[in-house]
Amino acid sequence: MPNADSESPLRRFYITLNKRILASVDRAKMTEHSFVLVMAVIIGLLGGYGAVVIQFSIKEFQHLFWRGDFNLETIEKIAWYWKILIPLIGGTIVGLVIQFYSKEAKGHGVPEVMEAIALRNGIIRVRVVIAKLFSSALYIAAGGSVGREGPVIQIGSAIGSTVGQFFKVSSKRMRTFVACGAASGIAAAFNAPVAGALFAVEIILGDFAVPQFSPIVISSVTATVVSRHFLGDFPAFVVPAYHLYSPLELINYLVLGVLAGVTAVVFIKVLYRLEDFFDEMKAPQYIQGAIGGLLIGVIGIKFPELYGVGYDTIDMALAGELVGWVAFALVGLKVLATSVSLGSGGSGGIFAPSLFMGALLGAFFGGVVHYWFPGWTAGPGAYALVAMGGVVAATTHGPITAILIIFELTNDYKIILPLMIVTIIATLISIRLQKESIYTLKLVRRGINIFGGRELNVLRSLHVKDIVKQDINLVHENAPFTEVLEKIANSPHNYAYMVNSENDLTGYISMHEIRQTITEYETLKHLLIARDIAMPNVEVVRDSDNLDFVMKEFARTGLEEMPVVIENGEKNILGTIWQRDVINAYNQQIFLRDMSGEVADSVRHVTQGKSVHVVDKYYFFEMDVPPPLVGKSLIEIDLRRRYNLELVLIKRMRRIKGNVATQYIHPHAQTHLKLNDVLLVFGLKKDAEGFKKLKPATTQPEHD
Repeated sequence: MPNADSESPLRRFYITLNKRILASVDRAKMTEHSFVLVMAVIIGLLGGYGAVVIQFSIKEFQHLFWRGDFNLETIEKIAWYWKILIPLIGGTIVGLVIQFYSKEAKGHGVPEVMEAIALRNGIIRVRVVIAKLFSSALYIAAGGSVGREGPVIQIGSAIGSTVGQFFKVSSKRMRTFVACGAASGIAAAFNAPVAGALFAVEIILGDFAVPQFSPIVISSVTATVVSRHFLGDFPAFVVPAYHLYSPLELINYLVLGVLAGVTAVVFIKVLYRLEDFFDEMKAPQYIQGAIGGLLIGVIGIKFPELYGVGYDTIDMALAGELVGWVAFALVGLKVLATSVSLGSGGSGGIFAPSLFMGALLGAFFGGVVHYWFPGWTAGPGAYALVAMGGVVAATTHGPITAILIIFELTNDYKIILPLMIVTIIATLISIRLQKESIYTLKLVRRGINIFGGRELNVLRSLHVKDIVKQDINLVHENAPFTEVLEKIANSPHNYAYMVNSENDLTGYISMHEIRQTITEYETLKHLLIARDIAMPNVEVVRDSDNLDFVMKEFARTGLEEMPVVIENGEKNILGTIWQRDVINAYNQQIFLRDMSGEVADSVRHVTQGKSVHVVDKYYFFEMDVPPPLVGKSLIEIDLRRRYNLELVLIKRMRRIKGNVATQYIHPHAQTHLKLNDVLLVFGLKKDAEGFKKLKPATTQPEHD
């Protein structure tokens, strides 16, 4: 650990500034809600400026490389060897940045943001802002067939993460700040604040139930205001006026949705196939970048429309100036060019290429149907516009974001019906053919499941013995029907379990079996015994099973409760476990985790200590369990009477099959404290200080 004298002046300045700002925030005594909203505005401002800076940087690099404005007319005047050399130089420089400075600058960036949220609680290195901005601006300007939206999203997310790290917020709040940054990036890039907010929720977080939606919206709107100030208040594309000429056109849009979905799947598969191809080279990143740039240059000699983001070409397709087989060929060539660009390590996004493919696919399809049915079809531009949303939705698996982006580009409600048809059909086709989106596939290939982890981690940390009900309806195989009926009728349980003379479970009886015989009750009540109406093959769970396994068993069997046995060689019956109790246990754990994260971590970090001021002289404190209390129950300790403190919850580390899991325990009188426990207590500072005089225990994960 370096001392103060060994730290650089810049580092000392940062530490001093950080302490002063955090102290000012603490003195301001803002509520948590006010603090988050202020941070959302700051992230939106910085994210908006990031989007503006990358656009200006692209233009400057384009002037440097192409000696003028970057458009098809300028490119056609450039000598053929410059068309090859410029992308080659760009790919090489970006490869050097990735190789020696920041590997996060590689590719389209959004999967890296999602990975940071899933695995690192939203922590993104500060250098990503500079590396991504420089690499993407240079690569796009040099002709790389990629978009600027992905880099803007990654830059905004890195800004949100940097702000969160500076203010030392909790992991939950950090994820919200990263989402705020992503929303600000997409909103500023498209001049579409609503789509920016929905993109962050639908794709980055993947959770529409996110409680902190308001700061995401504020960041999105703030970034849009910044971009409009510097870049003007106009849509990203020149869009045609749209008209649905006939209800029969909806059939055309159904077909177009299928084509958009297939195009997206081809794009995803070709992209990752070429990524694998370049990875297998085992060459340095700058060599791969040079090869990719060389290939882009060769393709661009004949098809300069593929250079850069391709917005000029999209405008031509929307205007109906680019149709026929040329448009169709450009779809396939764009798939290849973008896949080569990103597969070789280029820095840029997939949003603009997806829009490009959609526009050209729609222009081709619209031209065909308008040629054959001119009386009741719109022009190619209308189909190009709708197909843009379809390919984006199918590629990202984000239909709501795609619909809102196109809607905000047109501000025309009449486009919603065909747009919804195309985007939903395209997304369904894409999911059917390719389960993962272009973003999540990269993570799945790395063994990361970003949306399945929280529930599994929570349920795997709990076991049947934690929530088992030690009561059960047991009837003997020879019990008369009247006894079985009485047992179920006078019990909260829906099942009676049948045992033999050795007390082994041999079947179960549910209300379903009872109903089948109740109409003949008077006739059968003295004839039937339990064995006659019982269902064989009882599904049981062990007391040591985790609740993740139990939930899967409930789903497989369709049962509402199952008997619990103790595996001690004889399968002694312990009780029952109910599906609703598993769900309640999960909800309680999520609540306790959020409580621990928000109260005992988030505000604790802002105030620079393991305490949180609540009201007047009262605080929350987080502390290790003192050694004298290890092994004792809470009723023995009597924390409230002896120490004048209230125990809120217990955090316990457990090692399960080599992995450390954290369990949050709601304290009860008979709860015994263990050596690895961390306590969250509430009370006066002087009482907590007296409690802390007992030396804290060294925490090690408990082995199961």
